[in-house]
Amino acid sequence: MCFHSKQSKDAQTIAKRFKAKVFEDISVQSDRFNGFTFPKTPVITNQFPDTIQLYTWGLMPSWSKDPKYRVNTLNARIETLAEKPTFKNYTSNRCLIISDGFFEWKWLDEKGKNKQQYLITLPNEEPFAFAGIYSQWTDKNTGELLDTYTILTTQANNLMSEIHNTKKRMPVILKPENEQLWLGGDEVMMFSHPEIELLATPI
Repeated sequence: MCFHSKQSKDAQTIAKRFKAKVFEDISVQSDRFNGFTFPKTPVITNQFPDTIQLYTWGLMPSWSKDPKYRVNTLNARIETLAEKPTFKNYTSNRCLIISDGFFEWKWLDEKGKNKQQYLITLPNEEPFAFAGIYSQWTDKNTGELLDTYTILTTQANNLMSEIHNTKKRMPVILKPENEQLWLGGDEVMMFSHPEIELLATPI
């Protein structure tokens, strides 16, 4: 799973890396995004593939009435994406969720009373993109339009199986050469087991 991430690079760096412009004067950096606070983080959508915008973490389906529903949609399993009522209408709404690390906890006992936190990054903490889908939700009480997303998860690789040793899941991290394929609508499951080098640093 992935509920805590970071994006520490400045706007110029991520704009160059993703060959996109940053929409207006937005703040794209944070040492930790906590999904349960529904932060706005930088994304690139297939609707505007040359622009970095801020979307809210936690996808809101159009039929949901309560913004708190987002607590259930910080992540979505890639294997069942097309089956779940919450997500199936948004599988063609592809986005890149820009990051340079995420946090996970390893259980050190069978009940999880003792845990070790790890920061997971690429070598040299290079920027990367999680695979995501997005929605635009309208609050019927206020008329406010909310742009939201979820991070897709998949079966953990060997490294993440050792760290996320309970549910053994990990976010789908796209290789750079696959980012445009994801945005372009290629078959979902072809991205389910990316072979990408990760580093885990205990913190």
